[in-house]
Amino acid sequence: MTTEKLPPSNDDIALLPLFDRLGRDRISLVSTAEQAQVAALMLQAAPVWGFDTESKPTFRVGEVSTGPHIVQLATLDHAWVFQLHDPDCRAVAAQLLAQEGVVKAGFGLGDDKKRIRSKLGIEPQGIVEINTLFRQLGYRKELGVKAAVAVMFKQRFIKSKKASTSNWALSNLNDNQLIYAANDAYAAMCVYAALQGLLTESL
Repeated sequence: MTTEKLPPSNDDIALLPLFDRLGRDRISLVSTAEQAQVAALMLQAAPVWGFDTESKPTFRVGEVSTGPHIVQLATLDHAWVFQLHDPDCRAVAAQLLAQEGVVKAGFGLGDDKKRIRSKLGIEPQGIVEINTLFRQLGYRKELGVKAAVAVMFKQRFIKSKKASTSNWALSNLNDNQLIYAANDAYAAMCVYAALQGLLTESL
């Protein structure tokens, strides 16, 4: 029986060196049909994508979210942030998420899947909740991306509270938003790849 492992505390994580996030030069904003087609071609070269979504926060009681407003997909080299207000761009994002044979790995994806079904009208395929892999290593509690990066790389992943609660429905996202969103998917990709290697070695 595997002994239960506990994730590092926030105090422990604060002492770690910084995780090397993607810079703006390795992040593509995708907001038109043409940009979406180019992104899709680039993504097809990879068998696994880090995956996440962002939605405009809801603050009023009873307010229903209209998200997701962006979808983030990442390889180990680059990340693409798809804005969903353009119908043609939204259609390409839907096709990518519905594509079989490609793993889309991320954290806490239950809500993302529900919103994608509602917003895009498709059933996302190949979705892998990374916490299912951590459970194989003895972690019973859900790990977020910060704890996962700390466990796998002994590094500290920065998440901006200001960016996380910003308006993701804006037509013009700023660089801080793009870096925040892209790196959530990129970090998931990195953690998934490292976990696959670790689990393969243990077989």
